[in-house]
Amino acid sequence: MKVALIGLGSVGRGVAEMLAKKDLGLTITGIADSKSAFMDPAGIDISRILANKKKNGSCGDQHLTAEDVIKKADYDALIEVTPTNALSGEPAIGYIRAALSRKKHVVTSNKGPIALAAKELRAMAKKKGVALRYEATVAGAIPVMHTLEHGLAGNEILALYGVLNGTCNFILTRMAAEGLTYEQALMEAREMGYAEADPTYDVQGIDAAIKLVILANTIWDNGVKLSDVDRTGIDLLTPDALRLADEEGCTIRLIAEANPKKHLLRVSPRILEKNHPLVNDGTLNALTFETDMAKEITLIGRGAGSIETASAIIGDLLYIRDHYVQRA
Repeated sequence: MKVALIGLGSVGRGVAEMLAKKDLGLTITGIADSKSAFMDPAGIDISRILANKKKNGSCGDQHLTAEDVIKKADYDALIEVTPTNALSGEPAIGYIRAALSRKKHVVTSNKGPIALAAKELRAMAKKKGVALRYEATVAGAIPVMHTLEHGLAGNEILALYGVLNGTCNFILTRMAAEGLTYEQALMEAREMGYAEADPTYDVQGIDAAIKLVILANTIWDNGVKLSDVDRTGIDLLTPDALRLADEEGCTIRLIAEANPKKHLLRVSPRILEKNHPLVNDGTLNALTFETDMAKEITLIGRGAGSIETASAIIGDLLYIRDHYVQRA
């Protein structure tokens, strides 16, 4: 199966490296970053492209763009892994529309388009007879969407709650374990590469809220938006709050939760017993689904990282290969 890759940041490089390393029957025929692009219907030498990217800051011809790849390259599925824009979803929404209009499958890790325009994009994909898959938008390597689609098929999802941001989980873990202030733990998270220079999206719960919107709309198709989420971050938490929780055999985690019957859509710090399944250390994510038949199902795993996210993207690509391309 031929694929085109748009975006060569951390996630894009991880995907390219894994596709070059593993013999999965997936060939990259088009690739683009923010400055350049390259196309070859016979297949691209990924090691050369990545070397050029590292040396020159671009992946190919600076006269070509991502739009050229999407509209002209020979591919079966588009991998869209450009940076998230939670306000407009662009340019990713435009990229996805253009690929779908060509009857190309799309796999994305980009939360913006799925949070803002999933209903429209899913309808467009259905009309064109192609797949739109976005496993990598929520909880990294954890197979959340696959579990919903297959493992819990036939179940009614009653509610969900979970830890959906590894940066916050790391900060809270360190504050609890060492009595660090929020500022000290954030500095350590930056040094470890877990927090951005501007951590606002993470520590104010925006990232977790976007993922919650994606989950809610995927499960219940209720058209919720980021503005519908009642959101409180962790940036005002003190060591005393964690110490008091500890004295009661508890700790604090940033929990995203949704329950349509209770009209609940919230991201906030919550006090949990230390043996609660959502209490995990470091950057791990954890998510619990309440269902009518399976009762409570909890998934735990790595919620971020280039290779971890590549795992989710490649899983979606192989699903498309097996259920669409090979059956065509």
